Amino acid sequence: MTSRIALLPIDVQRGFDVPPWGRRNNPQMEINGRRLLAAWRERGWPLIHVRHDSVQEGSTLRPDHPGNAFRDGFEPRADEAVVSKSVNAAFIGTDLDLRLRRLGVDTVVVFGVSTDMCVSTTARVASNLGYRTVVVGDACFCFDLDDGAGGTIAAEAISAAHLATLRAEFAQVLDTSELLEKIDAL
Repeated sequence: MTSRIALLPIDVQRGFDVPPWGRRNNPQMEINGRRLLAAWRERGWPLIHVRHDSVQEGSTLRPDHPGNAFRDGFEPRADEAVVSKSVNAAFIGTDLDLRLRRLGVDTVVVFGVSTDMCVSTTARVASNLGYRTVVVGDACFCFDLDDGAGGTIAAEAISAAHLATLRAEFAQVLDTSELLEKIDAL
């Protein structure tokens, strides 16, 4: 049963550490994400890395920018697949759905950057495509955002709202420890 669960690390890239990206929440994201990778690798379960290859001029995530590289500890191993995307959802313009279906996957576990953008969008599309979807909330982070009226919405509030929305309709939302405790029962 559990081999039908794929882990999808989303956009865990160095480009989010440099301007124009602002203050982020959840400094534990990397620790928790590495725990998830280790659990999947130990079990030999399906793992597909997702990388944002931006087509936007000046983006820190463009393939020709050093920020396109994966963060330390999140580099794919030689036998692990990488899906390259240029939009928020990892399923749009990629072969991710085909890869998952060929592996017999019916459940996806999603984590990474950023909670409100690519993680949320990928989780929503996964759910709409019929995958049982789990978002690991404490293995994600997002950034403060301009509220459009001269203020700032804190990353913590953005994360909480997006995880609540995902939980309400699209995904089971768990913390890393909860997931690792329940992993064999998923």
